[in-house]
Amino acid sequence: MGWASMPSLWLGNENGPWREVGLKGLKVHGNGLVLLLDDVPDRSAAEALRGLLVAAPRLALPQAADNEYYWGDLIGLEVINTAGEKLGKVAGLLETGAHDVLRVVADDGVERLLPFVATVVLTVEKESALIRVEWGSDW
Repeated sequence: MGWASMPSLWLGNENGPWREVGLKGLKVHGNGLVLLLDDVPDRSAAEALRGLLVAAPRLALPQAADNEYYWGDLIGLEVINTAGEKLGKVAGLLETGAHDVLRVVADDGVERLLPFVATVVLTVEKESALIRVEWGSDW
């Protein structure tokens, strides 16, 4: 399943508003995509959309494989280490060249950055809203 098979996409930013736009065409260009959208007749109209995010409805996304997660599924999960200490909740994720990083914020505002790798993240229990990690509370 790819972007090209979707009849429409959503454009907006983190603060809204979002609007649905029909997808008429798509092609790979370098490291990105070039989209042909309804109601965007020319390059000038496309340039006016610069900086907007492109999204798809959750139901249009493929099922995540075992041990794969959409970032949105991880936001808000409680993070607990092997000693049973609560480290905080996932507030976001960062993409780095080496691996993704969980941004975990404790109730007291302490922020921790934990590599999202198998040696650190032991289990993700979405049903329990919990992530178990090998990470000290004083690290």
